[in-house]
Amino acid sequence: SDTVCPVSPCRYRGVWLIFFMLGLGTLLPWNFFMTATRPSLVSSAANGTSGDGEQRSVLEAKFNNVMTLCAMVPLLLFTCLNSFLHSLVPQKLRVMGSLAVIMAVFMVTAVLVKVPMEPLPLYVLFLFAFGAILQGSLFGMAGPLPASYTTPIMSGQGLAGTFAAFAMICAIASGSEMQDAAFGYFITACGVIFLSILSYIMLPKLEFFQFYQESERAPDSEENMLDLMKTGRNPEIWLLALSVCFTFTVTIGTFPAVTADVKSTIADGGSWELYFIPVSCFLLFNLCDWAGRSLTAVCTWPGRDSLLLPALIGGRLVFVPLFMLCNVQPRFTLPVYFHHDAWFILFMLLFAFSNGYLASLCMCFGPKKVLPHEAETAGAIMAFFLSLGLALGAALSFLFRGLI
Repeated sequence: SDTVCPVSPCRYRGVWLIFFMLGLGTLLPWNFFMTATRPSLVSSAANGTSGDGEQRSVLEAKFNNVMTLCAMVPLLLFTCLNSFLHSLVPQKLRVMGSLAVIMAVFMVTAVLVKVPMEPLPLYVLFLFAFGAILQGSLFGMAGPLPASYTTPIMSGQGLAGTFAAFAMICAIASGSEMQDAAFGYFITACGVIFLSILSYIMLPKLEFFQFYQESERAPDSEENMLDLMKTGRNPEIWLLALSVCFTFTVTIGTFPAVTADVKSTIADGGSWELYFIPVSCFLLFNLCDWAGRSLTAVCTWPGRDSLLLPALIGGRLVFVPLFMLCNVQPRFTLPVYFHHDAWFILFMLLFAFSNGYLASLCMCFGPKKVLPHEAETAGAIMAFFLSLGLALGAALSFLFRGLI
């Protein structure tokens, strides 16, 4: 059971808000980067088209698959590295160093945004390598605290996607040039990262955070992922780790690689054709995902010992064929069974909400399946399996899209 801290409510609310801010700062750069470099959506703001022209390059046609995979590989590698080495590198250095590097990369990019250039692999490597270290460190920090304190990290990450989706729609509605929109994205990301740095500086000064960091750390217990795996204790954490991995494998396998290519059947050349994917795919997904993540602050059904949780997660596999049978274009093999836009919107609502809610439950419950002094390592392990799911989903997205 969770240790109870005798600290006034305002103090632990402060910790909750700081974790929320850090969660926002973790994924906002990734979401803004993907939005700023999405050729078929951002460029449509300037010419009033949906960006489906036949003149797209091969990279543009497979942008969703390629960029997602390029992002997830360094994310997975460095999350794994963080899981093994978190006990050797001080937490403050990992978090502050990662935030500083990410902010520096975005500041340089904002300055050079007017220079025409393709997305650089080195840029992606730096951004997601340090983003992975930051994410793994955050979940490790939240591990010793009560389970509910993983929720603000997940919720903040969900808000980051929603924020980016709104920014995309605003850019399209205003007809902004791609460079101007990208400049706004990068400057906003810099501001959020700066606030995240200030939030983290305040965190160690709060008694609530100090209590759990000190009371649940046993002497000579600096363990890494291999140490925890060798113990053979608490096998339930591996069920939760595999569950969160499977959740994001299904999600990233279809979103956005498959879902972003769905075409409206009722737009008939109107404004809805331009806004269909930004609204019904990106905005709806991020809003419902955020709602699902945030709901775990007040509802944790089913419980952490229930087998219904992995069963529900396994059931999400049904969304793969459902989306593949929507009006995804171009298509060469499978027929279209769900023609109307309403089907796609309904599937997206359930798909996104279940992703946010079930993944957040797994991340909250995981560190509570081990001994208190192993909680930080358990949090890092859960972050690794989350990243593994993202990487597997990115790889499978090529298969899912190719089958259509």
